[in-house]
Amino acid sequence: MEESFVPFRGIKNDLQGRLMCYKQDWTSGFSAGFRILAPTMYIFFASAIPVIAFGEQLERDTDGTLTAVQTLASTALCGIIHSFIGGQPLLILGVAEPTVIMYTFMFNFAKSRPDLGSKLFLAWTGWVCLWTAILLFLLAILGACSIINRFTRIAGELFGLLIAMLFMQEAIKGLVDEFHISGRGNPNLIEFQPSWRFANGMFALVLSFGLLHTALRSRKARAWRYGSGSLRGFIADYGVPLMVLVWTAVSYIPHGSIPKGIPRRLLSPNPWSPGAYENWTVIKDMFNVPVLYIIGAFIPATMIAVLYYFDHSVASQLAQQSEFNLRKPSAFHYDLLLLGFLVIICGLIGIPPSNGVIPQSPMHTKSLATLKHQLLRNKLVTAARKCMSRNLSLGQVYGSMQEAYQQMQSPQTYQEPLAQGLKEFKASSMGIIEGPVDEKVFDIEKEVDDLLPVEVKEQRLSNLLQAILVGGCVAAMPALKMIPTAVLWGYFAYMAIESLPGNQFWERILLLFTAPSRRYKVLEDYHATFVETVPFKTIAVFTIFQTAYLLVCFGITWVPLAGVLFPLMIMLLVPVRQYILPKFFKGAHLQDLDAAEYEEVPALSFNRPSEREMSSRTASFADDGEILDGMVTRSRGEIRRICSLKLTSDSATPIKEFKSFHSFSDKLYSPRVSELKAEQSPSPRVGGGKGPFSPRTGEVKPSNLSKTG
Repeated sequence: MEESFVPFRGIKNDLQGRLMCYKQDWTSGFSAGFRILAPTMYIFFASAIPVIAFGEQLERDTDGTLTAVQTLASTALCGIIHSFIGGQPLLILGVAEPTVIMYTFMFNFAKSRPDLGSKLFLAWTGWVCLWTAILLFLLAILGACSIINRFTRIAGELFGLLIAMLFMQEAIKGLVDEFHISGRGNPNLIEFQPSWRFANGMFALVLSFGLLHTALRSRKARAWRYGSGSLRGFIADYGVPLMVLVWTAVSYIPHGSIPKGIPRRLLSPNPWSPGAYENWTVIKDMFNVPVLYIIGAFIPATMIAVLYYFDHSVASQLAQQSEFNLRKPSAFHYDLLLLGFLVIICGLIGIPPSNGVIPQSPMHTKSLATLKHQLLRNKLVTAARKCMSRNLSLGQVYGSMQEAYQQMQSPQTYQEPLAQGLKEFKASSMGIIEGPVDEKVFDIEKEVDDLLPVEVKEQRLSNLLQAILVGGCVAAMPALKMIPTAVLWGYFAYMAIESLPGNQFWERILLLFTAPSRRYKVLEDYHATFVETVPFKTIAVFTIFQTAYLLVCFGITWVPLAGVLFPLMIMLLVPVRQYILPKFFKGAHLQDLDAAEYEEVPALSFNRPSEREMSSRTASFADDGEILDGMVTRSRGEIRRICSLKLTSDSATPIKEFKSFHSFSDKLYSPRVSELKAEQSPSPRVGGGKGPFSPRTGEVKPSNLSKTG
């Protein structure tokens, strides 16, 4: 994105680009038919369960002032508005953990002030939201989104790990509270007697750890050996909501033999209950807030504006990664402007605002890539089989697939040109391109999967439908109140653990605790490029600095009044990264440790994986129906960029003369693993070098993993 700070230019360009494709955003969604329901349900469950959990957290932290009704209503309202008039329809909006944290800080502050109190808390937050919206308007008008790339990996991953720590902290606090009398409970009730409190706490441990274990296991269902591919794919995609239902059912097993309040369940008023609408009329109390606090609301508003600017823009950026090959323009500036209006609306009706969320936004794009692949795949397979029934040659079959592929595209002048069409078909190696073919020789479905590039069904319908379903959860509140709170604490722990894979900051922390004699094991799996290109001492120093900074940010959240300033620490990472870190680290090392994209190097081992094993990193469309599942990080939804293999041979025979992949792989070994194991290299490397290749430059250089300086 070009950095431009001319007022209104970014908003104008965004509007011009998106208005031209607005009609097709809707027609494209409706043309998918019932298939659009698959990504809709997928992202609905991914959005609804965290919002319900955040509602329970707010209910505890705000003494019932805000509940799951408000978080669900905010997510639904903002999602519906954004799906209609938002710039980037792939962006998913929802109440996020940073919003919950800021509202908790503001509630504790208001409750401690006699002239505010909990009665005027929502009225005061209305002023905070008003100030926040003004700041967001200024950021959007002045083109601040054009510098979002200055928030590099060090900021994004530190912020992600901070949120993971806060998730785990909330899970632990919730489980500890299960052993005590709840804040708004009647201590005279039988379930609050010491023996029953202990029983409730132990049952809560069973429910929360049960949910945590089964949810983590279900996410890996695609690797199971049992069941069909479609069943395993279904469990992997919808296992978490299924486990919530299962453990909620388990909580009713001892029903009738224990007091009614055990286990404790989600506490929230029904939307039609008396007093349930008090929050919606908060605007009438806003002028009762003292002027001093109206002006002072600018301080938390600044922090919230910083959070939303960062979180909203990064979520939109991850939903539009270049590897998704999106064809329609982005709308960063306009979406930030719209977010300002949404914040005002939420503040005036007394509900916490919603913003772009991670990882739901890139998950939405990924699910729509699956949909587009399925539609294209069916069209191409049909065209190929029609040609093969007429005994046409392989070249003619490929030509008909090219024609069918072009017919499925909707070229329009405002769209970006497709980065790559149907991939080149290398049929000459089969030696039958001139003769007729059948499915015994030409596996249509497999070849189509290999030919199709990644494309996304860019439309607005799935976003609208999932937001409507989230709104429907408000009406389903009596059913949601059956969920035990312990299950939600287990889900908080699940979110914390699930966000760690793919976070290179976390991977470097694990590397620090890896015994020197076992570090070579890191190379025997897919690993980040910095593992091979940066000395271990440099990795350690950089990681220790980042860890210390993380602990400072986490410590600030414990300070009653200063806790609201923790977003400022995230902002400070921009000048720290640009002006301070280059004085202590080499530029090349910083580039690898703070890479703009998630880059990986294939595993290095004595036995190179077979072609089948290497292709298993991505799910099979035919079996699993889930695109890029193994190549998208679970923490931020980033595409894993795999660097080209840099391999060596134990003979001087040129690689191109090997007749088969299998015979070639049998002659490979890992120079880095050999070096780290202190083993003698069996033969000279390809090219006559004295060390392994660098995955970035292709130069021969020694491994840095075992170096300490």
